[in-house]
Amino acid sequence: MTQRITNCRLFDGEQVLDDRDVVFAGGVVTDVVATSDANASGCELHDLGGNLLAPGLIDLQVNGGGGVLFNDAPTVASLRAIAAAHRSFGTTAFLPTLITDSDTVMGEAVAAVAEAMRERVPGIIGIHLEGPYLNPRYKGVHDAARMRDFDAGSMARITSLSEGCTLLTVAPEMVPVENIAQLKEKGVVVFGGHSAATYEETRRALDAGLSGFTHLFNAMSPLTSREPGMVGAALEDKDSYVGIIADGYHVHPATVGITVAAKQTGKTVLVTDAMPSVGSETKSFDLFGATIRAEGGRCVTADGTLAGSDIGLITAVKNACRFAGIDQFEALRMASTYAADAIGLADRMGYIRPGYRANFIELDASMQVRRSWIDGK
Repeated sequence: MTQRITNCRLFDGEQVLDDRDVVFAGGVVTDVVATSDANASGCELHDLGGNLLAPGLIDLQVNGGGGVLFNDAPTVASLRAIAAAHRSFGTTAFLPTLITDSDTVMGEAVAAVAEAMRERVPGIIGIHLEGPYLNPRYKGVHDAARMRDFDAGSMARITSLSEGCTLLTVAPEMVPVENIAQLKEKGVVVFGGHSAATYEETRRALDAGLSGFTHLFNAMSPLTSREPGMVGAALEDKDSYVGIIADGYHVHPATVGITVAAKQTGKTVLVTDAMPSVGSETKSFDLFGATIRAEGGRCVTADGTLAGSDIGLITAVKNACRFAGIDQFEALRMASTYAADAIGLADRMGYIRPGYRANFIELDASMQVRRSWIDGK
């Protein structure tokens, strides 16, 4: 059935338009028309009462939600629960994220995502493998004992997802640059993170095909006066993307603003690094034998080590506006348009345009999510 959204302010990912309606059918936007245009009469009508219609948010780093940690239960049922939890925060597409784990669990996770995509579980667009080819020196809450070298079987495991996006986070100093180049050739998006790489090592990886950085500043070699490190290389590079966790803890609010100012427009992406507590009343969970508790939007171990966030993506958008002074529509781009571009999907997601997937969110004046559509539903 053809549907039509009317009586809204339309942010199409590029500009704000008044007196425009969005028409969609079969999960795809078919037209954007003047509200006065009667040619689309007979559609199922959705009246937004003057609220804002924006592209659905896209999260590249979701470890869990709805009480489920993807590592603990790499199944289609878990993915459904995680997707439902994050949809209420405006996330209409995301990469379920598996942190460093065994080859067996990696295989189960990829298989679960493949099946979820075959079953068209709303919101699943691929997988983010955050490890295991990381540097134990910057392990964060990852289990260093599960980190390992890139071996003969790694390429096949990483490239086994036939549909959707595969994002892999590596420490460039732990993976030969020729392997990074091969991964790129095979369609894998490779980001750097959990790394002690020098500026020079990071630059070589960028030249080989590294295209972004996972949760910039967190768990990586810092920018200092005489050693730019991974952070310096990331901020200097004009073409790469950087993910930022805007929960107010992982990165200082001033640093969020500095990052946006330093990077080329369109290269800073908001992510949540969300844990099972998001969308759940249970605010503690187990991670590799350690108890993690959620408090004030962050997740921490008993000794205070950060272990992901307890926020949804719309909260990251509001935080970026509130404490970093970022324009509302630029913050929305950072959580949708730029995220789609970072993983090669900007030709079908991140905008509200004819031919794009019908993924939208309705926001009221306080930026609360009122409704969402995923593939028109």
